[in-house]
Amino acid sequence: MIFISLTSALIVRQGLPTFDSSSSTYVHDWGGVSLPWLLLGINTALLLISSLTMEAARRDFARQAVLAPVKTIPGVSLGEEKRFPWLGVTLVLGLGFLVGQWMAWGELQNRGFFVATNPRSSFVYLLTGTHAVHLAGGIIALLWALLTSLLRKPIEARSIVVDISAWYWHFMAVLWVYVFALLGFAR
Repeated sequence: MIFISLTSALIVRQGLPTFDSSSSTYVHDWGGVSLPWLLLGINTALLLISSLTMEAARRDFARQAVLAPVKTIPGVSLGEEKRFPWLGVTLVLGLGFLVGQWMAWGELQNRGFFVATNPRSSFVYLLTGTHAVHLAGGIIALLWALLTSLLRKPIEARSIVVDISAWYWHFMAVLWVYVFALLGFAR
């Protein structure tokens, strides 16, 4: 709902003029922002790849939960499975995205665009910052999933935590693609 509200505000504000008291006229002050598209593209790729690794983690834990009862049958061996640390990779990629966003904000400042430069730059910071805060919440969920795994909680509990974290993480990836597209089209 936050992002729908921000999108609505962006669309309305984009078309509104502002009263300039010095000239007693209405001026269109939306302004332009030179976005660091390459950096934002790399961040997008990081987040989309992290969504894939999160899905791999979710499937791995779901498979373990399904096979757990079979492992308790005497005389049945499923062999030793080698597991890839999908959750850890997702966490690293998510942190890489947040670092990349920090770098993008630094690049915006180097280009002379600050929160108060013009209304469009304010919305760029507001949308990307709000997404970053939500993604930080996803990082906390990933840390919780890793902790439940490291503490060897029952596989069913681990599977549920990873499943819920995965849904949230996928939503964050889709939401970022939306924000990325909105910043590109709302000129």
